[in-house]
Amino acid sequence: MNLILDLDATARSATLRIDGDLDFATTRELTATVTELLRDQPALRHLHLDFADLTFCDSVGLSGLLLVRRRTARVGIQLHLANRPGHLERILDVTGILEHLTSRPEVTTRRGPGQADEGTG
Repeated sequence: MNLILDLDATARSATLRIDGDLDFATTRELTATVTELLRDQPALRHLHLDFADLTFCDSVGLSGLLLVRRRTARVGIQLHLANRPGHLERILDVTGILEHLTSRPEVTTRRGPGQADEGTG
């Protein structure tokens, strides 16, 4: 299945609805969308990922979520994981990363769009 991303953003808050599979074939689309959002919305302080229509998440999808967390935390944005279906809840529980993904970011300064970021996507 494909991944459909639907973004609703204001200056300080954004909701990204994730519909479909978050896997090897689609995770890069998620990370690229978040990277673009961070570049285009410098006043953003909260990013809500809405998983109500997520149908599947594999290890690459989970890795993509960790990359999103790294990028949002670096610029002081709080990440929220909303409407987590049972299959996502299980993988987050087994891996023990839910608290890490949703913890408050420690960095409060924003990086410029031209500054490098480790990782791919």
